Amino acid sequence: MTGAGARAIAFGLALAVCATAAAWAQSGYPVPTVTLVTHSSPGGGSDVFLRTLAKHLGPKMGVNFAIENITGGSGARAVAKVAQAPADGSVLYATTPTYIQTTLLSKPQYGYDSLMPVVNVFYDPEVVYTRTQSPHRTLAAAVEYARQNPGKAKWGAANPASLERVAMERLSRVTQARAIIVSYEGGRDQMLGVLNGTLDLGIGEIQEMVAQLDAGQVRLLAVLTANRVPGLSELATAREQGVDVVVTKFRGLAGPRNLPPNVLKAWHDAIKAVLADPAYQKEYRRESLIPAPMDAVEAGRFTARFATDVAGSLRELGVIK
Repeated sequence: MTGAGARAIAFGLALAVCATAAAWAQSGYPVPTVTLVTHSSPGGGSDVFLRTLAKHLGPKMGVNFAIENITGGSGARAVAKVAQAPADGSVLYATTPTYIQTTLLSKPQYGYDSLMPVVNVFYDPEVVYTRTQSPHRTLAAAVEYARQNPGKAKWGAANPASLERVAMERLSRVTQARAIIVSYEGGRDQMLGVLNGTLDLGIGEIQEMVAQLDAGQVRLLAVLTANRVPGLSELATAREQGVDVVVTKFRGLAGPRNLPPNVLKAWHDAIKAVLADPAYQKEYRRESLIPAPMDAVEAGRFTARFATDVAGSLRELGVIK
């Protein structure tokens, strides 16, 4: 690279930094950089959600975003990091049902109730899938194979305390499939298991598998929602296929307790603005995400209700008393 080229790049970076600093000064957000923490491994659903959101949200909030992946403990390590962070809006956690289920199952020192819901952003439909070369061309075929071959069928799930794990356990129980449920640290590792034939079925979100769908490597078998999903209207629900399993997955953000009102308002306003941005709409619609914006008060009530429902499901499965 020539000296002139290097100077041009340096000048461009300087302009970008200045523009971000100016935007932050005008935004009134209390800190210039926000770390978004996820329990998901790189390439997993929450990781993709945060990176895509941050790309579009940064200019609107006038802050820089950093994504931090803290895996292990089915989300407990990530929650602990955020719970102990300063309550100034500088560190937030990507919420999913996993952080509620981990709390109920393992009772860590810092649970979902150690955090303060800030916003909910999406509902995220769960889909059951297999590799394209799989002999199972329908959900019914995969279930029947598992029934006829007890202990041989292997179905994947994201991690031991995830919504996906509970959904697969319910699917196996409802259909009397007696499949082996195999847990992974994240959606990317589970995907590898499906693609190499270790797993007969996987479960996850569309954003985790966009590349594999585009490449024709995976086949969707069912969506675990009450109704068909916009953008996936050709994909039947499990219930339509005679399997009465419906799950709800949400995506949002939470932070340390006692976040100030100006931080909560800034996030509410920013999420409302970014969801209306045509460029972001194009991305989240491609991933079949369903906008469900809730402010801190609404998200708090939703989380409490969801935790009650999850506890009921875990008792039904005999996992907790």
